[in-house]
Amino acid sequence: MESMVPYAVYLVLGLVGLGMLAIVLFGLRNLTYGKVNPMTVALSAVPMILLVVLGFALGDWSVAAIYTVLIALGLASASLLLAGLRGVIS
Repeated sequence: MESMVPYAVYLVLGLVGLGMLAIVLFGLRNLTYGKVNPMTVALSAVPMILLVVLGFALGDWSVAAIYTVLIALGLASASLLLAGLRGVIS
């Protein structure tokens, strides 16, 4: 059973990679057809760009991934707070 674990991990990583590739390809397709706002695509690319920048800057990709999740969580919380305040003020 222990000999199957590395194969299962590689299989899961491969499936995640294929899923991410499909998301990128269909996102680009929808962008070229005009079905999606370019700002939406740019905002959804921020975590990926942040991960790459932090990964190369820190040299440790696992720490970079943790920082990316924390920063993305903070940005999402701040945007929700600002959207709620905008609704209250106006």
